[in-house]
Amino acid sequence: MTEPWQWSEQTWRDHVGRVRAGRPLRPESWPGGAKVAVALSFDSDHETLALRDGHVLPGKLSQGEYGSRVGVPRVLKLLERFGAPSTFFVPAVSALLHDGEAQSYVDAGHEVALHGWIHEINAQLPPSAERELTFRAADTLERLTGTRPVGIRTPSWDFSETTLPIIRELGLAYDSSLMADDDCYELLADGEPTGVVELPVEWIRDDAPYFTMNRFGSQRPYTPPRGVLSIWRDEFDLALAEGGLFQLTMHPHVIGHRSRIALLTELLEHIASHDGIWFATHAQVADYVSEPAASG
Repeated sequence: MTEPWQWSEQTWRDHVGRVRAGRPLRPESWPGGAKVAVALSFDSDHETLALRDGHVLPGKLSQGEYGSRVGVPRVLKLLERFGAPSTFFVPAVSALLHDGEAQSYVDAGHEVALHGWIHEINAQLPPSAERELTFRAADTLERLTGTRPVGIRTPSWDFSETTLPIIRELGLAYDSSLMADDDCYELLADGEPTGVVELPVEWIRDDAPYFTMNRFGSQRPYTPPRGVLSIWRDEFDLALAEGGLFQLTMHPHVIGHRSRIALLTELLEHIASHDGIWFATHAQVADYVSEPAASG
């Protein structure tokens, strides 16, 4: 096996070009003349983070259970207060463990989207297994909610060489796992447009890096909640100034704690104090930026 420094130019160009950012999809304006799109998302991982790694003792499982038992009700109550339709990316095993939870998202006007079967790590799977689990997850969420998912966020944002072909085979409208822009763009596959919209994510706009704790590892919370509020407020303010997309990734078992739901409350109060705000699900954003008139 050759080392990267030994690769031919064609080899490294092929790797870089396999999945790439295509045309930008920031529209001239948002619905109703809004100045910014606010796309909040929540990864309802719950117990699947522990189960995925084979941890079956009560300690880690209880941390995930907190997400469903306490975090989700707090999040739903807050979103209702601000009239903010959002997207819940749900591993199918989470949906099966917590009867009625996925349907409660839909009943409250939110979107349910794909987030793997058991929060598996795609790049560690054979291609056939990744495909089977993704299709199984889509079938499960459709059965539980009555609606076929139109978007995906890969577990841990892990994007294998097989992921985009699976997304296209499923006919999904969008992905939200990659990081090539602040605003939406079209995904390219080996240089060819796919029609798949990317709603880009970033660790900066994710609650987990700031707040997760592992007593047997190096992960420790290092930023106080008000510090995260300052970062996210600045991200929103520039998105507003640029007329772009403000997207957040959160987890009920992380953001749902008292001191952290407080920061999200303050952030939403800051956002709502401005005119021209469009709260939208990821599916709504993807649908809007795909319209020719929206992107010019």
